[in-house]
Amino acid sequence: MRLWLSKSSEVPLREQLVTQIVLGVASSDLAEGERLPSTRELARRYKIHSNTVSAAYRELAQRGWVEFRKGSGVYVKTRTNVEPGLDLDNLISTFFKTTRDRGYSLAQVQAGLKRWTSAQPPDHFLVIEPDAELREILMVEVEAATGTRVVGATFDSDLNDGLIGAALVLMQTHLDEAQSLLPVGKEVIEIRARSVPETIRDEKVPAKDALITVVSRWPGFLQRARAILVAAGLDPVALSFKDARERNWSKGLSTSSFVICDSLMADRLPNGCKARVFRIISDASIKELCDVAESFAR
Repeated sequence: MRLWLSKSSEVPLREQLVTQIVLGVASSDLAEGERLPSTRELARRYKIHSNTVSAAYRELAQRGWVEFRKGSGVYVKTRTNVEPGLDLDNLISTFFKTTRDRGYSLAQVQAGLKRWTSAQPPDHFLVIEPDAELREILMVEVEAATGTRVVGATFDSDLNDGLIGAALVLMQTHLDEAQSLLPVGKEVIEIRARSVPETIRDEKVPAKDALITVVSRWPGFLQRARAILVAAGLDPVALSFKDARERNWSKGLSTSSFVICDSLMADRLPNGCKARVFRIISDASIKELCDVAESFAR
């Protein structure tokens, strides 16, 4: 069996060895009962440390793929002794075997895979937002609304791999920046923030003597909440603001008439707090995200 080992890859050599031997067995490149090269032989052939090979063989033995025979070496176990659920591994190994048989190099296969995976319809959302605290809030709101897997990134991230299989989401204010950084033709779901009227539309005006506390890890939320509440006619003196990044942020919340928080903090408030959650993403943008999420399943 031929092995491809890249010493410059981020994937450890041990993991490369284990994966390829597993796929070799799954594809019948390695037959049941076949003797594998000795640790020393494999290390010398691929110019890697023998400890790396030994660690790979031990992992394979623990997982039931190979067995050590005293005084004889390392052998492939029978299929009945290996872990179940290998349909995907079988498909992948068959694909690699076919491409090798037809003379394609590993670099050509990798380039082809990247091209094809990039062209596939998305199956999750990627929220791109440079502010870490706002990014977490947006991710929570998108996941809660769509029930779909959501990951986050910044414009400084290596976005190339992260774009595969992802529907891109970012605030409307970052659209110009995104156009200069993202691949040409890559579609972006542009989300907008809720307006003041939209935020307070269904909210009851609290009593004049009510003590209201606003809690968030994102300073922008605290500033926005102040503007919204004052615009709604509340007395600034009755408002208290707490940055949840600070120690003891939850102290004294029980004395508040109610607590206004973002979607991320809603599940982190102490028990007994009466919470009112102010969402960041507008209703129209939420509907658009839900429509996109429905297309993932089709």
